[in-house]
Amino acid sequence: MTIETFNIEGLLLFSPKVFADDRGYFFESFNQAGFEKAVGHTVDFCQDNESYSHKNVLRGLHFQKPPYAQGKLVRVTRGAVLDVAVDLRKDSKTYGQHVKVLVTAENKKQFWVPAGFAHGFITLTDDTIFNYKCTNYYNQESEGGLNWNDPTLNIDWENEGLPLLSAKDAVDIDFNQFITPF
Repeated sequence: MTIETFNIEGLLLFSPKVFADDRGYFFESFNQAGFEKAVGHTVDFCQDNESYSHKNVLRGLHFQKPPYAQGKLVRVTRGAVLDVAVDLRKDSKTYGQHVKVLVTAENKKQFWVPAGFAHGFITLTDDTIFNYKCTNYYNQESEGGLNWNDPTLNIDWENEGLPLLSAKDAVDIDFNQFITPF
């Protein structure tokens, strides 16, 4: 497995070693000891989630406030997404900056987004299945979100036309009005 780091500390992109032959393929999708070594601390996952989306669906930018903040290890098992993480840690030198990665069923990459980040993705294909392991349980009262097309964040979602949004995602606040809880 190879691990890519970014200019924003804490974000990691895991690329597994895939063993393929005429029967198909095999790869180790998760190894607790190897994952904890890469992130540098113990991580307890307690909830797995899955979403199914059509092409051009944008989900995000979501986060949960402490004490229910979540780290997420995300992957795509069908289709492709452009995945985005925004640094919300007030003492971080990269506060308000973001990273974008391509995560697909074909490349089998997994993106680690620790607590303290807003997270979102846009689907690049129809019938996309997106999975994520979470370090905390969902708590509706601690749910938060940022405007997906906030001019301060200036995220290029690389999409054509307006994405398909939930009612909740269409009304999130702009970054310049946001007071971070992290």
